[in-house]
Amino acid sequence: MLFSTIEFVVFFVVVLAAITIIKNRQFQHLFLLFASFFFFYYSSNYLLILLISSILLNFYLGKQIWKTESQHQKKILLALSLAGNLALLGFFKYADFAILQFNILGQELNLNPDIPFLNLALPIGISFYTFQSITYTVDIYRGKLTPSKTLREFALFVSFFPQLVAGPIVRASEFLPQLRAKIQQYETGTRLRQIIIENPNLRLGITVMAFGFFKKIFIADNLILLTDHPVPEPELESFMVIIRTIAFGIRIYCDFSGYSDIAIGAAMILGFKLPVNFNKPYFATSPSDFWRRWHISLSSWLRDYLYIPLGGNRKSPSITYLNLIIVMFLGGLWHGASWNFVIWGLLHGLYLATHKMLLNKFPVLKDLRFFKTKTGKIMSIFITQYFIFLAWIPFTIADTNLMFVNMQKYVFLDFLTENSIPFIISQKYPIAIMGFFVLLHLISYRAKNLPMRISKLKSPYWILFLFVALFFILFFYNGNPEPFIYFKF
Repeated sequence: MLFSTIEFVVFFVVVLAAITIIKNRQFQHLFLLFASFFFFYYSSNYLLILLISSILLNFYLGKQIWKTESQHQKKILLALSLAGNLALLGFFKYADFAILQFNILGQELNLNPDIPFLNLALPIGISFYTFQSITYTVDIYRGKLTPSKTLREFALFVSFFPQLVAGPIVRASEFLPQLRAKIQQYETGTRLRQIIIENPNLRLGITVMAFGFFKKIFIADNLILLTDHPVPEPELESFMVIIRTIAFGIRIYCDFSGYSDIAIGAAMILGFKLPVNFNKPYFATSPSDFWRRWHISLSSWLRDYLYIPLGGNRKSPSITYLNLIIVMFLGGLWHGASWNFVIWGLLHGLYLATHKMLLNKFPVLKDLRFFKTKTGKIMSIFITQYFIFLAWIPFTIADTNLMFVNMQKYVFLDFLTENSIPFIISQKYPIAIMGFFVLLHLISYRAKNLPMRISKLKSPYWILFLFVALFFILFFYNGNPEPFIYFKF
């Protein structure tokens, strides 16, 4: 069930109506759990059994880790949890990739293996709920979290439908206390005005969802005309490559952040707070700043559960640089079972390592007043984004030959326009949308928390905003919405 469909809107309205009518908090949670299972089953059918198996495994291992006093036994139980979660993820997401590499290696060694592919269906959301489960058992092992009191509580944490298929990656320490918090009276009110109009949390949630639908349907889905337009390799020109690369960067941001906004807004309306996942990443002034703004729940997960356990920056500078590269290599592989994602991750690892090395070698750079001026910040943004968008080329092109051709065209301008001009003219509509996005991104950057500001407008102006947003969403909705872009990876 895609967020950008009528089916989801109807489903969400039914769920909202039900939990509004249900007065008992425990029954609300039980209903949300069944609704989440139905949502997953609607999207993945029998693969629901994998989600349930993951829930049962981590719930009972978490309890045993907490009860066990022996540190050695705790480590064994944690290892079982990690092995189970990673085996589930690895088998369904990387089995065919591993078979392909094994067959290629065998051919190089003249062994001629012919292991058939499994052609497994990739369970939707498996990367997200697997990482959430890992945070649960690891935090219990570290003594930072007490285990969930009931299976129902833990199951709802893992399967909560707004964030199940596309994140953000929610930690148990953030979500479980919300299940136990005392519900406020307005959340169980029965008056429509009280629930929809006067509740600031719900107004904000609706506003955030509107932004998400707008970014997904109006911007991201319309840029497919530009990013997926086939161009023969010999006709590629630098200008064309740069335009399409920028278009893809905008598309993936609006697609992913749009999905995140819908999830965060929907959860807020239902009475839950999910972490912010994007914070205007295309205004980042350095590689590290970019990863503080892009897919924040994943980057913080990689930092806390991979980078720091590897040693972080507590060891020698060379080990720190290596840790950054290793973390981003694995972060790239997390995105998809293909070498182009590995290359994308390695590029970002090199960006982070190089940036940290420069600051270590030349500490005076940290205190230069120039980089604190408006001109210095603009220059830092442009330099950072130049390399960020360069990395989008391997992310979107699996063919390594075509990938490197595009990267060369991006870096080494050929100044040819023979094919570019007709192409750009034919794609003036999505290019206009790109310009609109730049304006919107700038307004959002200058306004700070734009959804919050809009949600606090007087009711007539807020309703006018919703009407305008709804007009654009419905006008450009073709009844055949594009799936979440990460479903392709």
